[in-house]
Amino acid sequence: MADYVLHMERKNADILIAGGGVAGLVAAAAFGTAGFSVVIVDPAPPVTNAHSDGADLRTTAFLQPAQAFLETAGVWPHLADHATPLQIMRIVDAAADPHVVRDFDARDISDQPFGWNLPNWLLRREIVARLHELPNVDFRPGTGFTGMVPRLNAALVNLTDGTQVAAKLVIAADGRNSAVRRALGISTTTTRYGQKAVTFAVTHDAPHDNVSTEIHRAGGPFTLVPLPDHDGKPCSAVVWMDHGAECLRRAALDTEVFEAEANDRSALHYGPLKLASKRMVWPIISQVADQITGPRTALVAEAAHVMPPIGAQGLNMSLRDLACLLDLTTADPANLGSPAMLDSYARQRHPDIKLRVAGIDALNKASMLGNSVAQDLRARGIAALYGITPVRRTLMQLGLGAR
Repeated sequence: MADYVLHMERKNADILIAGGGVAGLVAAAAFGTAGFSVVIVDPAPPVTNAHSDGADLRTTAFLQPAQAFLETAGVWPHLADHATPLQIMRIVDAAADPHVVRDFDARDISDQPFGWNLPNWLLRREIVARLHELPNVDFRPGTGFTGMVPRLNAALVNLTDGTQVAAKLVIAADGRNSAVRRALGISTTTTRYGQKAVTFAVTHDAPHDNVSTEIHRAGGPFTLVPLPDHDGKPCSAVVWMDHGAECLRRAALDTEVFEAEANDRSALHYGPLKLASKRMVWPIISQVADQITGPRTALVAEAAHVMPPIGAQGLNMSLRDLACLLDLTTADPANLGSPAMLDSYARQRHPDIKLRVAGIDALNKASMLGNSVAQDLRARGIAALYGITPVRRTLMQLGLGAR
């Protein structure tokens, strides 16, 4: 084994990124734009066409701070023309009688929308296009992480293509089952809800008017997020959370039966919904890594935290991880990957991660409640929070990532 390691082809880089999902690709663009030499690997090439097998048909809403970070990474010019603005966040409690409807309007706190929505497959396509513009970024799709040996001045990272990268900093962006995290022996604290989410796109008669609508009833929220028109009709992406068995049952229904159930669950808020994509099912959990750093290594995105898709917090939190790391590395590039830098990253991010995951966990558990007393309390809580203007504005600022 020693002879094999000695004869490996070795490349030196400032940063090795494990994981070629949206967070990993954005990380490569951000650190590459900042002038660092970057190697990014993922065992699966990114699927960049909506009609290809394995395409991720979910969407991501980038809130204002995330959009600013994408500008810094040189990615936003690739995305702006494809993005649908989210001007209003609407919460509907459909279990209440009458329904409680409250609109949180970005105009109350900003002259910009809350955020912008984009399909995940398109994100991958456009971020990869940005990476091709950066000569200091070595993108290796189809190559995976097999292990690493941290040293005093670098981590020696072994890859499935038989090469080795000596990197001053390793960024683990390789998902909730992170191989890098496992290699470091870092455990996680996980909450399972017995929930899944069915994701799909729909057309509808009523225009969405750039409103993201979260409809609550027992089992979990039914969220419609604006998309560009499809075949000349208003279109929205849907995330429908419910008990796992129900989601699996619905995903297998004939189209007409599924549409009937979706229309009932949406309370016909936008009129009749017509399926405009295939359906996909995703597990819902909360998970926080017990540590978010190791020798020469920082955990980001789902390697560090996973949460239910409520309030558009997931990937936006991931970009906060990256923004924090980028600030630390550009402020002191000579100490890239040092214990002091990683300690600072952990101090700044880990408490915020735990707090926000706990908040989303509480919101999700409240949305699952099915008894009438709990539903009444939820409706009263939504109305009360909305009715106090300073509280409403503070909640919106917190939703955008303010501390």
